Amino acid sequence: MRWVVLCLLPAPVWADAVVATRVIKAGIVLSAADLSVVEADIPGTLTDPAQVAGQEARVAIYPGRPIRHDQIGTPAIIDRNQIVPLAYVAGGLSIVTEGRALSRGGPGDSISVLNLSSRNTVRGQIQPDGTVRVGPTEG
Repeated sequence: MRWVVLCLLPAPVWADAVVATRVIKAGIVLSAADLSVVEADIPGTLTDPAQVAGQEARVAIYPGRPIRHDQIGTPAIIDRNQIVPLAYVAGGLSIVTEGRALSRGGPGDSISVLNLSSRNTVRGQIQPDGTVRVGPTEG
């Protein structure tokens, strides 16, 4: 009588990873030509080039290196030291003044801004129109 032994060993699962095709400096908006997809099992990396195209590099990205979530973000519309409208809106009260951005960011990012009237530093969220909104948020 013959015995057949079947061994089931776990096999590596390969997934796709998005990598850069050239050196991409921080602040550059990525395009499809800057990206390539390779088969690799690298946790924490992006797998769909559509998620990456149109995003801005937050750090330098080198060719062949996988792109992670923390390396990209929405393109900045406010630069450091830029004068920006600073808005406080609560109920019927609306106050708008000028501030100096202390960092750069895109819509939805939270940045610190120096209020030029009071010389106080406040934290606010960048709106799509470039205004930095401070104060209570509406739910």
